Amino acid sequence: MTNKPVPPRKTRTARSTAPPRAKKVSFKQGVDPKALVRAALEKAKAKAAASPYHHGDLRGALLMAAEKLLERDGLPGLTLRAVAREAGVSHAAPMHHFGDLSGLVSELAAIGFRNFNATMAAAGSTGATPVDSALARARAYLSYARTRPGMYRLMFRTDWLDMTRPALREAANASFTALATVSGAQHAGNVATDALTMDQAAQIARNWSLVHGFTMLMLDGRLNDILRRLPEGTDAERLFVEMLKITVAKPA
Repeated sequence: MTNKPVPPRKTRTARSTAPPRAKKVSFKQGVDPKALVRAALEKAKAKAAASPYHHGDLRGALLMAAEKLLERDGLPGLTLRAVAREAGVSHAAPMHHFGDLSGLVSELAAIGFRNFNATMAAAGSTGATPVDSALARARAYLSYARTRPGMYRLMFRTDWLDMTRPALREAANASFTALATVSGAQHAGNVATDALTMDQAAQIARNWSLVHGFTMLMLDGRLNDILRRLPEGTDAERLFVEMLKITVAKPA
């Protein structure tokens, strides 16, 4: 019996450690590579500038994100996680700044009331008479609600808000004072908002009920049936003003 020769064992060659060749980038004819790089850098700078961490106002960025969500998705879509995601920050950030959802929406409503008050004050300054001023304020009230329906609804959702928070309490009280002042224009003298007579309270409640009630009916689409029966071109604001002329501008 003869022994067959054993074939030599194949030796494993070491893998090359040389770095891979860089992929060659080609540019279209007429394109300046340096210009592309500059454009990319500018884009990166703009993105960094938009980051809430860059400008240092993370709290303000969270409130802006919350308002955007509120107007886009309504109250059901307003959660701490959704706000953090919209602002591009960690889920813990809203809790760190506001404690809970009630804290966040309360601070957001305070912003709403401040803007609301400023809008009405600016409108009221345009009136030539107290009645003209009151009507201008009322139109501004309706316009604010139409422009920011989500914010307007939140401002009057006391079940969502913590009225003990100083910012919200101050802004809401300022709004009530403005309402009382408008009502006081129809009386001899000013309305004392901390001690109302029954007549003053009734006047304030009547005016507020008219304006707020009409506004909510409009936002909920409940006035559409009336509006479609009116002459062509008549809108909700025209109907609103005519209503006020009857019930507010000419009080009984």
